[in-house]
Amino acid sequence: VELVESGGGMVQPGGSLRLSCTASGLTLDNYVIGWYRQPPGKEREGVSVSCIGNRDDITHYKDSVKGRFTISRDKAKNTVYLQMNNLNADDTAVYYCAAEENYYRAMVLKAFHYWGQGTQVTVSS
Repeated sequence: VELVESGGGMVQPGGSLRLSCTASGLTLDNYVIGWYRQPPGKEREGVSVSCIGNRDDITHYKDSVKGRFTISRDKAKNTVYLQMNNLNADDTAVYYCAAEENYYRAMVLKAFHYWGQGTQVTVSS
């Protein structure tokens, strides 16, 4: 099983990026997907948790990204996206996607079994 993030880079404040999380060895439709980030010198934090596919359509976003970040998916490509708009310096971090098959572990315990390697997002003028 492998999760691979891509799409990170450097962008100016107010800009946009779309991160991708592509899975091999599992079908993302059957998993709860989490996006996390670790800002420089800080602990990892949750950005968004999305229960998609065969379960209820529930998505939660960290307050600071609500209205700016959106999760979507491409079932055919087995890929989940994180569209990030109106980025600011506080969004600078390494972004990770995570997948967990057990609803309770993911949505309540925030414990994910599979993690990607991360992709760097830098917002700077």
